[in-house]
Amino acid sequence: MDRQELMTILPHRPPMLLVDEAHMEGDTAVGTYTVRGDEFFLQGHFPGQPTVPGVILCEMMGQTSCVLMADQIKGKLTLFAGLDKVRFRRTVQPGDTITFTTRQTGSKAMFHFVEGTGKVGGEVCVTAELSFALVEKGSDK
Repeated sequence: MDRQELMTILPHRPPMLLVDEAHMEGDTAVGTYTVRGDEFFLQGHFPGQPTVPGVILCEMMGQTSCVLMADQIKGKLTLFAGLDKVRFRRTVQPGDTITFTTRQTGSKAMFHFVEGTGKVGGEVCVTAELSFALVEKGSDK
């Protein structure tokens, strides 16, 4: 899926659409994002050494995870319910292409659980366990 196809399942739009492309490999979603250097989240983080914030890496992983649940999330919002065991192993900077691999580990009612890894050039930059709540659009719960 390219960005246009991703927008059919994700509610995100630029500048918050943080996956360039994604696809399924068996029961695993794989998504990529190339850091250009002009992104809003690099402004001031950090002057002279722009570095992708960890929370943005988690968002990128979360957006990649939505590909796993494409059929289930139609007409719903996918909201983070939790981030667990998050570890950052290396910085991500302009020019880097991050590849995220995510796999669903379970679900219970409206909650879905995913584990993921982000790599740059084969080197792990982030790992996490994510949980999501699927809620009806327009609901504040």
